[in-house]
Amino acid sequence: MNARLKLIFGVVVASTLSFSSFAKEQITVFAAASLTNAMTDIGKQFDKTHDTDTRFSFASSSTLARQIEQGAPAELFLSANQKWMDYLQQQHSIDSASRITLLHNALVMIAPQARELPAVVIDAKLNVVGLVGDSRIAVGDPDHVPAGRYAKESLETLGLWASAEPLLARANNVRAALALVERGEASIGIVYATDAQISDKVKTVAEFPSSSHKPIAYPVALTSSAPSPAAKALYDYLQTAEAKAVFAKYGFKVD
Repeated sequence: MNARLKLIFGVVVASTLSFSSFAKEQITVFAAASLTNAMTDIGKQFDKTHDTDTRFSFASSSTLARQIEQGAPAELFLSANQKWMDYLQQQHSIDSASRITLLHNALVMIAPQARELPAVVIDAKLNVVGLVGDSRIAVGDPDHVPAGRYAKESLETLGLWASAEPLLARANNVRAALALVERGEASIGIVYATDAQISDKVKTVAEFPSSSHKPIAYPVALTSSAPSPAAKALYDYLQTAEAKAVFAKYGFKVD
């Protein structure tokens, strides 16, 4: 090797070693869309003290679960319901021993902030058609999205599903349903209480009776694809008082 090549080789090696010494360990987290704000804040908080680079994929729990099953490189999964965590556990795609229920939420009806409405009580006497008018009810698609599944279960329990189903504007996730109401493209929406809380363009009209649907629980688990020590540290961090304070700030119910 001549002197010039040795010099170039030395510079490349030195640069590589220098980069490696400062490179942060990356963590990949898949989380339900309703966790976007809370988990983004928690990720930033965690990275400051752990020299990590936490990256998120936010979508409906069903979409994320299927991606994980197909080999997507997630190390940590937070679902908006137990069903999709059950699915991954059956597929041996998560570390079952790490699975815990982390949070709870509530289901609410929302409307655009400017819309004037009389007091609404969500019970079997609710006139859904009259409430919606010539618009639509924005909701996560009940066939795939946990928020939509809870909405369908509640409406069925209350005997309102038959009148509500033809009026649904089915969104890919709960944040997309929220956006439809924010833009005035739907006069009514059904979302989580935490989604309503983060928007100044909508107002909560009423809360669905908790007895009309299964508890809205958010399980978390490490995946079975050999998560890194950093991912395990983040999993532990989600259970600390610091992380729980952030979840509570965004309206989640924590133990």
